Amino acid sequence: MCEDFHKMVRISCLTTAFAIGVAVILISRFPVASAADCPTVTALVSACATFVNYGSPDPMPGSPCCVAMTSLNNLADSGDNRRTVCRCLMEMITTYNPNATAIATLPGFCGVSLGFTIDPNTDCE
Repeated sequence: MCEDFHKMVRISCLTTAFAIGVAVILISRFPVASAADCPTVTALVSACATFVNYGSPDPMPGSPCCVAMTSLNNLADSGDNRRTVCRCLMEMITTYNPNATAIATLPGFCGVSLGFTIDPNTDCE
């Protein structure tokens, strides 16, 4: 009985260590600076390039694209950062007009709310 318990503890520890390792890799892949800037926003959205360009594969929570959207949401943690993220995204949808709808739908597909609508008429102030 004790051996079974020890095996379960070892498996649980290995599973926990694996989950922590995956989280560290994902966090390090999408670093979030304390102040938002457009290169960071662009880098995060670029994780969704396949979806933005081709509409597939659909982003699903947990996918690299949705992890990046969660990081983008975390980046927009204050009023100033949210305004900067908003301005950067508005610039992106203006620049990449044919892909504007795909960019605008990313947060919603990933279950993230940035606190503003990604639309050319959005006032980021």
